[in-house]
Amino acid sequence: MYALGIDLGTTFTAAAIWREGRVETVSLGGRSAAIPSVVLLRQDETFLTGEAAHRRGLSEPHRVAREFKRRLGDTTPILLGGVPQSAEALMSRLLWSVVEEVARREGSFPAAICISHPANWGPYKLDLLRQAVRMANLDVPVTYTTEPAAAAINYAEQQRIEPGSIVAVYDLGGGTFDAAMLRKTPTGFEIMGQPEGIERLGGIDFDAAVFNHVRAALGGKLEELDEEDPAAIAAVARLRDECIQAKEALSSDTDTSIPVLLPNISTEIRLTRSELEAMVRPVLHGSIEALHRAVRSAGCSPEQVHSVLLVGGSSRMPIVSQLVGSELGRPVAVDAHPKYSVSLGAAWLAAAELTGQTTPAGPAPTPMPNPAPPAAASATGTYRVPPTAPIPPTAPVSPAGYRTSSPPAGVTGVASVGRGGGADGGGYPSRTETFASAGSVGTDDPKARRGGEKSSAKRGRGPLIVAAAVLVVLLTGGGVTYALTSGQNDDGQPVANGVDDPGQDDGAEQPQDQQPEQTGEPEPDTPQIPADEQCTDEIKSNWTWVCLTSARVAGGKLTVEYEAEFGGNQPSTNGGWHLHIYGSDGTNPPDSIMGSHVPEDQQGFWYVEAKQPSVVWTDDPAFINAVGDQPKVCARIANSAHELARHDNGSYTTGNCVKIRWE
Repeated sequence: MYALGIDLGTTFTAAAIWREGRVETVSLGGRSAAIPSVVLLRQDETFLTGEAAHRRGLSEPHRVAREFKRRLGDTTPILLGGVPQSAEALMSRLLWSVVEEVARREGSFPAAICISHPANWGPYKLDLLRQAVRMANLDVPVTYTTEPAAAAINYAEQQRIEPGSIVAVYDLGGGTFDAAMLRKTPTGFEIMGQPEGIERLGGIDFDAAVFNHVRAALGGKLEELDEEDPAAIAAVARLRDECIQAKEALSSDTDTSIPVLLPNISTEIRLTRSELEAMVRPVLHGSIEALHRAVRSAGCSPEQVHSVLLVGGSSRMPIVSQLVGSELGRPVAVDAHPKYSVSLGAAWLAAAELTGQTTPAGPAPTPMPNPAPPAAASATGTYRVPPTAPIPPTAPVSPAGYRTSSPPAGVTGVASVGRGGGADGGGYPSRTETFASAGSVGTDDPKARRGGEKSSAKRGRGPLIVAAAVLVVLLTGGGVTYALTSGQNDDGQPVANGVDDPGQDDGAEQPQDQQPEQTGEPEPDTPQIPADEQCTDEIKSNWTWVCLTSARVAGGKLTVEYEAEFGGNQPSTNGGWHLHIYGSDGTNPPDSIMGSHVPEDQQGFWYVEAKQPSVVWTDDPAFINAVGDQPKVCARIANSAHELARHDNGSYTTGNCVKIRWE
């Protein structure tokens, strides 16, 4: 009898088993214990997964799906050989292949399974994960855990950590980043505060940066290739693999060479560690900011942190430990097997279910095939591992992170704040995580804005990197574009509006004897609401709209109150409708540039929001670059792809602006 822990990663999938008080990784592939998270649909309508799918996909790229974990929740189907597939269906195929392979090696199916997921997944994505498990038809009890919690539990099995000690987990994987604070308890760990996450930041983005470096060095040779030529397609796929191997080699070496074998050129491109670090340093600063936010959310200071645990394959890059150690000022612990630490921790948690010990309070253990409803899933709770000798179970700790209770009146949802990279390439995401795009009309250097001079940061352009039809981080010496998502959950529900119409009056009640006469023109001393601040009936006539009612700066924070209608949908920065908030003087910058629907070099700064009220720190890069010293703040409705919604009249005026009141 054994228990199985599974880490369904963006780029690689790993598994580990627990048996008789010990855990060990399971070799899923021929070359390593982990297998590529790849699924391929053959012409005979059968599926390949892992290494076999990866190899065949080099010559049949139209039949292969990679990195589909990033697409979970995206309603646009993934086409494999022209056949539409959902991300959860592909995850189900991969999951079943892992369980089947482990059962083949062990001679039987596991008695319990624990599956990990990013800490920033909300109920919607957790429900899709459960759907994937249902589709796999696993006749085994299945529980779920966050990736940072699993990593911390595995770490605690290797190093002695005193109860009460606080451990920060910095999890930089193949496609996502998680930061979480955990406190050691006598029986396990409990998550403190709100985990932070950047859903589109990981090794595949660094791979794309290396590929882009090679593209630039080849001087247009890649663009000369025929996109329909099978030989060219296979050669480019091999080149991408060489770029990945070069990135990994630089974790232990200071320079490497990337062989280029294309139909029109054969050469080598040299890449040094310092060049790679220059590419990735800006976005790594974003992960450090997310870690700082997790520390603040936990209500503790860096001095109270026992150590920072680095997990995930991408955390092996030397620059990661250097940045984390210098920025947080705490000891940095690199897991002995950062690529497998999550699956090993998940195996301990699966064993906790198997041995009858108390399992995580959140996310709640969920036997199959009757999963708990999404609201029952939380990223917080107490995580216990089975001891050598069973001990009496204790009551689970109540969740303290993701909200599952009903919010107050007004539209609620998920807070997410973002910014774009500046022209100096030094941009990084901000405080409550991020979609960001930079560059705006009539702007100066972003450093001037950080210094308080009036300007709107403008981003340098970077060459295009195309990677498996997904958004990637564009990293060049001259600019950085992020496609990042919320580290918060998406459980907010639209409720009835409860705020007076801001298009009427400034809120001050006039004495009766000072009411203006009905002459068609107001008295000269009657406060006039500028057109951009009015939330008109025309705005509210649209199927989706937002009306800002107040914006004030106090205690180092900008708080924006609003009412909104998202067309009956649940607002979310993680695959749903949400707000783009930006600073303005009432005219500039125009709202038309505040979304991904315009070319990257024309996009402005904004930060995303789905929580009521919106709160962002004034020393946060999101505020500095998106708002700065502008006198007003404005909002518009955007979709899951961060494209602005159009009003029925064809404009992008789905919201208004308000003056910022400094207190």
